[in-house]
Amino acid sequence: MDSPHARWMLGALAGLPIVVAQGLGAFRPSPAAAQGPAAGAWRAFDDGKFSWKASGPLVTPQGGAADPAVSIKDPTIVRDGDRWHLFCTVRFASGKVEIEYSSFADWKEANRAPRHLLRLHEQYYCAPQVFYFRPHRRWYLIYQIADKNHDPPFGPACSTTGTLGDPRSWSKPRWLFPEGSPKRKWLDFWVIGDRAKAHLFYTSLDGRMWRSETGLSDFPGGWSEPQLALQADLFEASHTYKLHGMDKYLTIVEAQGDGRRYYKAYLADRLEGPWQALADRRDKPFAALANVEQEKEWTTNISHGELLRAGVDETMEVDPTKVRMLFQGASDAEYRGNPYGKIPWRLGLLEMAR
Repeated sequence: MDSPHARWMLGALAGLPIVVAQGLGAFRPSPAAAQGPAAGAWRAFDDGKFSWKASGPLVTPQGGAADPAVSIKDPTIVRDGDRWHLFCTVRFASGKVEIEYSSFADWKEANRAPRHLLRLHEQYYCAPQVFYFRPHRRWYLIYQIADKNHDPPFGPACSTTGTLGDPRSWSKPRWLFPEGSPKRKWLDFWVIGDRAKAHLFYTSLDGRMWRSETGLSDFPGGWSEPQLALQADLFEASHTYKLHGMDKYLTIVEAQGDGRRYYKAYLADRLEGPWQALADRRDKPFAALANVEQEKEWTTNISHGELLRAGVDETMEVDPTKVRMLFQGASDAEYRGNPYGKIPWRLGLLEMAR
């Protein structure tokens, strides 16, 4: 039982107010959880009316004087061993793009925590996702990679480690599709597992989200032909989660409108879909400038973010009564006034107010 997943389960059972249906039925919120501050959050997943409170910038670009970091973005994060473990894309003034790791106990320490480049690849690699894969008892990092010596030169890869807190321990990249995929326009890869399969989601910058699958015993290889999962006014950065206690899956995906980035949300009973709109309009978004309260406005964009999970494993569970989202933000002037590679993205935290 001494594993990240076991430690989370023990903590969850000790601290989460739940009642269990008879037999092996789904967890449901207890009467205490369905009232008070959590009630509004729970209802938001029924009516799609979300509101948020935003922190100020918590993690900002750093780097040496010779090649300072321009932006820190695409965060993925887990809580393990009483510490946050944060992986991000970092883009430097030279144009170099890598994945950076830091660890801290409390958010007030986040910007002061030592940072380490993973140095997994000499060329471009970014947009990570971290999780503990229980069947292998190892940590996985999924990311996108470019290699001019590989055919195709761009696609999803993974690295693994048995020691999450050691940035030098990650294995070299392994391509998830060694021989490529028929659908070459793809980015922002995301893995989530159910009882039998691992599912790989990604977007293609044309309003479509795709899904491929493999058996848990075949992961990280053996992927099926990608199938269309969702088509709408979408952009990139789709992330999919299991809503704890609701027997629902949630996909959040980034969209564009009014010269800004924001997030939409969709629900499904199964990872195979179909996906139904929950909050998918500019006037009814999952997270956007219009429904995010800021003490002092620093961002008008809610971009490429990850929900803080209730656990660490491949099931990607989140607690729908306490939703927080780590996201990349930038102001209108910063976003519209710079070429893409020069936008000074910083990381902030959203906490659901309803």
